[in-house]
Amino acid sequence: MKFSNASSSRRKAHKAHFAAPSNVRRIIMSAPLSKELREKYHVRSIPLRKNDEVTVTRGHYKGQQGKITSVYRRKYVVHIERLQREKANGATIPVPFHPSKVEVVKLSLDKDRKRILDRKDRSKAAEKDKGKHKEGELTA
Repeated sequence: MKFSNASSSRRKAHKAHFAAPSNVRRIIMSAPLSKELREKYHVRSIPLRKNDEVTVTRGHYKGQQGKITSVYRRKYVVHIERLQREKANGATIPVPFHPSKVEVVKLSLDKDRKRILDRKDRSKAAEKDKGKHKEGELTA
């Protein structure tokens, strides 16, 4: 039997999250797809990327839509075009959003992204298992 090395310790989980390397942070910074995209690609969520179009689903900016200008892995946030606020000294700064609080409306596609979507496609996974017998189905 294979055992997982994941810990249920809050302390260790917190440390793992905030000490995660960039490639792991990319996966953590995934966002859900909109209903239309979910229907089209049969994928629930995907790691965010610059030039994806997203809608904010929570907070003061709920319902606002824009293109991602930067994915700041170090801080676990994304910055969205035209969503800025003014500081006390008059400077404008981009408002940071956590990826779980946005929804992807339009994907920036290239060959690698298409390959990821094909790999994650649930309908193809279901078709692949078609015709195979599972342990619970067999009767003696």
